[in-house]
Amino acid sequence: MSMRSTVFRLGVSVGLMLGLAWWFNPSEVVGPLGQMRPGWVLLAVLISFAQIVMLAWRWQFTARHLGVELAFPVAWREYYLSIFLNQVLPGGVMGDVSRAWRHARAQHRELEQSGPAVRAVVFERLSAQVVMVVLATVSLLALPVVLERLTGSRALIAGLVAAVVVLAFVVWKWRRSPGGSRLGRMLTELSMSHYSGRVLTLQLASAIFVVATYLATYLVASRAIGMETPTLVLLPLVAPVLMTMLVPVTVAGWGLRESAAAVLWGAVGLTAADGVAVSIAYGLIVLLCSLPGAFVLLFNR
Repeated sequence: MSMRSTVFRLGVSVGLMLGLAWWFNPSEVVGPLGQMRPGWVLLAVLISFAQIVMLAWRWQFTARHLGVELAFPVAWREYYLSIFLNQVLPGGVMGDVSRAWRHARAQHRELEQSGPAVRAVVFERLSAQVVMVVLATVSLLALPVVLERLTGSRALIAGLVAAVVVLAFVVWKWRRSPGGSRLGRMLTELSMSHYSGRVLTLQLASAIFVVATYLATYLVASRAIGMETPTLVLLPLVAPVLMTMLVPVTVAGWGLRESAAAVLWGAVGLTAADGVAVSIAYGLIVLLCSLPGAFVLLFNR
């Protein structure tokens, strides 16, 4: 990543956070953060632990179906390092790039930019992101403020647009991946790692589980700061907010995630400042849960 790109992403995050600080009364946002309840934070840490276990297993499972060796302890350790790097480096993908590079080098003693070890990381990330995109799209279409404007043909058009967005996202991720131009081989390997036999069921179930842990962590963050909004009211807002973190223009989604929360909370009649507060709480909790990756980094050094 170039210095210009790094500065741009850092500037976007800082600029958006400063804009939110200017727009809202800081005490409305910072006040709840200073009273985070340890019990809820501990629950989020436990959810994160289960999430990393599943992510490491899914990476190992995907790699094995591509003929790549990957021990579970290595996958678990490397995933913690990956998540930590994604939290502290601009773009939100540098940890995954590092994970792919380190695994490829361990397999071949050299960097193979289009090898199966790299594609195992790409495929493993893709499945959960597709589930998140679908869920975010459905959640947005289910919001009352959107339903009021969608009737008959408009709903059909909105559904088609949503399908196009999902397809465009998948194609974009594919083209951005190493070796993305080798379409035929990648389709074959994708079928091997996702669609053959019972593999599809296991991949889909693991992706749904991982996305559910993201949603649960966000809901737990809202309870940690004392937010009492009913779960069924909050739940449709979570996936669209988290979806913004996939846009690689910030540092770990900071600023963009909080801005999206402010807009969505206000659109459904909730307090926009609460949306910003819970998003900040979520970001801090995720950073806390990623800290084991810092120890992995120090150990490797």
